[in-house]
Amino acid sequence: MISQYLSGLVLEGRRVVVVGGGGVAQRRLPRLLESGAHIDLISPAITPTIEGLLANPSLNWTERGYQYGDLDGAWYVVVATDDPAVNDQVSQEAEERRIFCVRSDDRSRATAWTPASGQHDNVTIGVLGGGDHRRSAAVRDAILEELRTGALAAREVDKRPGVYLVGGGPGDPDLITVRGRRLLAEADVVVADRLAPQQLLDELHPEVELFDAAKLPRGRAAQQEEINRILVDRGRQGKVVVRLKGGDPYVFGRGFEEALACAEAGVPWTVVPGITSSISVPAVSGIPVTHRGVTHEFTVVSGHIPPSHPDSLINWDALAQLSGTLVLLMAVENLPAITERLIAGGRPATTPAAAIADGTLPGQRMVTSELAGIAAAMKEAGVGAPAIVVIGNVVEVAAQAWDDATSAAGAEGGGARSGPA
Repeated sequence: MISQYLSGLVLEGRRVVVVGGGGVAQRRLPRLLESGAHIDLISPAITPTIEGLLANPSLNWTERGYQYGDLDGAWYVVVATDDPAVNDQVSQEAEERRIFCVRSDDRSRATAWTPASGQHDNVTIGVLGGGDHRRSAAVRDAILEELRTGALAAREVDKRPGVYLVGGGPGDPDLITVRGRRLLAEADVVVADRLAPQQLLDELHPEVELFDAAKLPRGRAAQQEEINRILVDRGRQGKVVVRLKGGDPYVFGRGFEEALACAEAGVPWTVVPGITSSISVPAVSGIPVTHRGVTHEFTVVSGHIPPSHPDSLINWDALAQLSGTLVLLMAVENLPAITERLIAGGRPATTPAAAIADGTLPGQRMVTSELAGIAAAMKEAGVGAPAIVVIGNVVEVAAQAWDDATSAAGAEGGGARSGPA
């Protein structure tokens, strides 16, 4: 067994030579570029992805095969051609010049091995598995996952006091970002919305202070001023405060109001974007908000107040003239008035529409209809808030696609529908 000494190379500003322009080089180049190295890539041909990387001034491509002397002045070499003879020539020159050389074809003849590596904040994880790359990658992934979720003891070391406005995604706890989940594991205080992934709250450490910031439609609601006060007060105490919201903090989530409150009080704050329900809920329901040849735009609108309300900031007549996809959030109560206004403004009453309730959760339900009848269809089916309403031809295209897929499956004897659950 070959023994290795694991070390971190400081390559910033130093010459690195990569010989070969195929898949292995494509995987190695991004991290080498991140290191700040000046990279000379030598290969008669390169992949399209590598070609796209040439916009980086730190990467230079020499469009030919390897020649003796190409390693002059190099600190590190990666040889990744599919020609063993060329690889032997490169590694031999590297040995003569005492340059550490990685070989993609035969690690036993290399003087350096590339570890399975990954990044967590300012910590780099590198794992060498004695030649078993799958094992190395599995160990790396396990370590990174525990660091990101806060399961490792490094959680206390990584804590950075302040307020974090975290988007929890559309509801399924698996759809929160990696950073959002890690921050929950590091939190001292969590201020959670009703639409935030509730299952994640059960994973909080017992000592975490939890505030319910739910705002129920036509029911009890936490006042925004009180939410701001809690964020500022706990932030000033030097705690890690996570403001956990559904979707994205800035998409009708009043997240920037909370950011301004923290800024005015001198409390450090950070926004952690989340997956907005406006595109993710239709997606998991089989509806793309855009589709080539069908729509070139989609518009996301809040329907929390009716079109006739004096506080409405939406030009509904202009909106009705658009032919693209319209996604309505918080619009269940005012949907009859909204659909009536859209039709009066010129949107065809026969425009396909869908309403999806409890998107991405086990109880997700969807009803479809025409624009003129979607509100009645929701009422008849008992589909209520929280729900996303999608209006546009993408609804019909999606339905046709799934019908075609079902028919094809049936023709093959399976009869099962292949699509989103």
